[in-house]
Amino acid sequence: MIGFLVKKLIGSKNDREIRRLRPLVARINEIEAGLSSLSDDDLRRKTAEWKARLSQIRDNAELAAALDELLPEAYAVVKNVCRRLTERRAEVVVRGHTIVWDMIPFDVQIIGAIALHQGKIAEMATGEGKTLVATMPVYLNALTGRGVHVVTVNDYLAQRDSEWMGAIYKFLGLTVGCIVHDQPPAVRREQYACDITYGTNAEFGFDYLRDNGMALRKEDQVQRGHYFAIIDEVDSILIDEARTPLIISGPAVRTFDDQYLRWKPAVESLVRAQQRLCEQFLEQARKLIQQLRPADGRRPENAEELEMEIGLLLYRVKMGQPKSEGLLRLLEDPENLRLMNRAELELHKDQKKAELFRQKEELYFAIDEKSHDADLTEKGRMFLSPNDPDAFMLPDITLALHEIESDPNLDARGRLEAKTRLQQEFEAKAQKIHAISQLLKAYCLYERDVEYVVQDGKVIIVDEHTGRLMPGRRWSDGLHQAVEAKEGVTIERETQTLATITIQNYFRMYQKLAGMTGTAETEAQEFWDIYKLGVLVVPTNKPVRRIDYNDSVYKTKREKFAAVLREIKEIHAQGRPILVGTISVEVSEMLSRMLRKEGLVHSVLNAKYHQQEAEIIARAGQRGAITIATNMAGRGTDIKLGPGVAELGGLHVIGTERHEARRIDRQLRGRCARQGDPGSSHFFISLEDDLMRLFGSDRIVKYMERMGLEEGQELQHPLLNRSIEQAQKRVEQHNFQIRKRTLEYDDVMNRQREVIYGFRNEILRADNVRDRLLEIIEEVVVQKVQQFTTDDEEFDRWNVRGLADWVNLTFPLGLTEAQVLEVARKGGDLPPRDSLYDGLSAAQYAVARWIVEGVRRAYELKVSFEDPEQLKVLERYTILSAVDRLWQEHLYEMDSLRYSIGLRGYGQRDPLIEYKAEAYKLFEDLMTNIKSEICHNIFRSATSLLAFESFLQSIPKQLLHQSASAFGGQGASDSAGGSKAEEVVREAAAAVEKSQPVRVGPKVGRNDPCPCGSGRKYKHCHGR
Repeated sequence: MIGFLVKKLIGSKNDREIRRLRPLVARINEIEAGLSSLSDDDLRRKTAEWKARLSQIRDNAELAAALDELLPEAYAVVKNVCRRLTERRAEVVVRGHTIVWDMIPFDVQIIGAIALHQGKIAEMATGEGKTLVATMPVYLNALTGRGVHVVTVNDYLAQRDSEWMGAIYKFLGLTVGCIVHDQPPAVRREQYACDITYGTNAEFGFDYLRDNGMALRKEDQVQRGHYFAIIDEVDSILIDEARTPLIISGPAVRTFDDQYLRWKPAVESLVRAQQRLCEQFLEQARKLIQQLRPADGRRPENAEELEMEIGLLLYRVKMGQPKSEGLLRLLEDPENLRLMNRAELELHKDQKKAELFRQKEELYFAIDEKSHDADLTEKGRMFLSPNDPDAFMLPDITLALHEIESDPNLDARGRLEAKTRLQQEFEAKAQKIHAISQLLKAYCLYERDVEYVVQDGKVIIVDEHTGRLMPGRRWSDGLHQAVEAKEGVTIERETQTLATITIQNYFRMYQKLAGMTGTAETEAQEFWDIYKLGVLVVPTNKPVRRIDYNDSVYKTKREKFAAVLREIKEIHAQGRPILVGTISVEVSEMLSRMLRKEGLVHSVLNAKYHQQEAEIIARAGQRGAITIATNMAGRGTDIKLGPGVAELGGLHVIGTERHEARRIDRQLRGRCARQGDPGSSHFFISLEDDLMRLFGSDRIVKYMERMGLEEGQELQHPLLNRSIEQAQKRVEQHNFQIRKRTLEYDDVMNRQREVIYGFRNEILRADNVRDRLLEIIEEVVVQKVQQFTTDDEEFDRWNVRGLADWVNLTFPLGLTEAQVLEVARKGGDLPPRDSLYDGLSAAQYAVARWIVEGVRRAYELKVSFEDPEQLKVLERYTILSAVDRLWQEHLYEMDSLRYSIGLRGYGQRDPLIEYKAEAYKLFEDLMTNIKSEICHNIFRSATSLLAFESFLQSIPKQLLHQSASAFGGQGASDSAGGSKAEEVVREAAAAVEKSQPVRVGPKVGRNDPCPCGSGRKYKHCHGR
């Protein structure tokens, strides 16, 4: 109560911030009025002078202060340019259409622009001109010469805004670029070199990954830094799209795409069998319901047993076919819903869940919609392989190998053949289990025109939040291949991750970040927690005249859509335009069929017709227009009312379902009543909607039961709106916690990525990497000396043979154990303090220096045969190829660790802390392996075959001649030296091979079932 009174007296924090900015807005308007006397060239000269001064400032704090000081005058210049373009009726060509400029920033738009410069999110209602608002902070910050990125949700808006708003920037002498899909690197580099660059978040993110994780030359990199970014529709990009990381993939080395086509018919039969089984359960339930509730109204003696049996039957169908129409019809009766919920509660009371598992075994497979999973039961396994009860039982690798090794009747060849057969059997079963599991998900959980569409023979994912297509993106782990098999299109090869980054970590790299949207306030906490972005709600230029009606709640979808159709016909008869919002392509097309049946002309805007988005939205405000749209609803494009429509009441928005996030509903409402226009909105909901079915409150069901609603009767009340919003809040909080937890894990990966990409860039941008190459060799040699020796003088404890073998296999030196010991005994000097050798004993220091000097001499000899310019490229490639190959393997390992680490929670240990510790060890190993790989490759590559052969011929004479005698030869001739050198390497290789662990079982894929027989994937079990 006190807080309410304080807010009434002095206003909210947001209100106070708006009041604080009003004097600055007045100052900008005052300056702008005085600019009218200046010529166009005078304004351009001002821009050039400011840019020359600001681009010289290197200190970030000093630059920020200079920009704040310049803000009033710079914003006034932009406003004055808008005024000149308006007064001259300047024509701007935008995406092939000529538009007459008619925009001058309002005061509220200037407030939003100030918020953007301050690194905040400006929440501005639809139609308030966010696109124009961004021009002021973009212009001001572009004067620094560091580049400003404006991020949009699709290529069309990026191109449109760069051409439309580019009129202002080009008028003032700034350059404007635009990044779109499929541009070659040279063009991209030109666009990024501009003062201002427009593009989508995916294009910016993928360019970053290509620059830092894949480019092999400095000239291949296109970006030039991350100074300031303004994100349009910031909630869509930083929250909705942030669930999925940006991933650049390449073809996987190991795939089994043929398994999907092989098992497709069997899985189709299994799904049909499950449907028939569920129909049988429903029929039994209907008969029992008749017994429970006879026509005479008398309660039978075995009522308790009947109620439990009915509840169990309904719950089985819910697990086996949750969207069954027959089930949904029965659950329209609140009493049946109560019986099912009670049965489910009873099953979950038992901690061992024995009865729950027994109920699952009555089905062929069980579906869990919330976790998006489908699991075969024993009954389902027998259906797929009736003649082979062990078809889904993986062989016990350890036991089988032991039996093969212990079999006295097998010789070496026989044992090898037996192991090969065992491996083939294991891999065949593992591939089959994985393919069937993914096919089951494809058939039961992924619906065409909901999760994906099929276009031009390809399966294209539909973004669940925006309704937009995501071409090029694929589900991982073979799921996309399973969906392709289901739809009968070409199955594309599986991929593996080459580079990845989350949306959150990409945008947190920017020195300054800001955003704008019509819906940010409900997610303000997440914006602050993750991005440190505050939210400023900017008032509208004119009062909002929209009427938001209470939600209409119905028992079934059938009744709901009948009510939607009645309202469409009623509003259409008044001549008002209507926008109908749906959550999926499937629903939008169903509504379209209903309207066609009624003879109502309409347009459909969904993922299938996104190319016509701007055209459809432009017509949506005309008299009598009916537009059906998925959640994309033309974001970024205003719906302007046609002549005479405002007098009729403006645009009417109908929502056919509440979304998980309140923001999406607010976006749909915001499509009408722009800039003081009239408008109205009305949402229709049924208890069968996914939100109500999975997350809704029982209170609504009980209320409807108490009211005794008849068929088709609606329920409206403000309390119901609040109950529905509470369900949405629960889902929002749940999703926020998931995103936050995911980010905590990715932060670990991000720190590793920064180290690797920093190292890569150091190599890419260096003119000559030879010194760095030799430093790496030196580091590895010191590490190996420490590994194979001790810091005391007891040389019998040294693994001299191991050290000599490693050196001879890595470098062309031909060292002997005797030479190593001789150098060690002569060592007398301690290493310099704070040097790379600090911590070594005198003997270790002597050996390390001796090996390093030998490698340097060998490398100088190799260099003498190489082409100098080509050698620079080769040296850089040697380092980068080692980094890239091992980093990609590391991504696999980290992914496996991420999925399996959750099991540590059962041991009362925090999985995140465990993940950090394990990830640190993996990264240490990665850095060691990268440097070892570089050492291994440095003498195994050359700029030409002739150079390599010349180097090899020179080795025996100059490097190995004296050492050959250590293995029995005198080394008197070149040929003798050459043959003995080969013998040294062969013997060293044999010794090292003996010391290496030998894989005695088949290679287990990370997604294959674990050979221990647990039933879990290898990466989730013993592969962690």
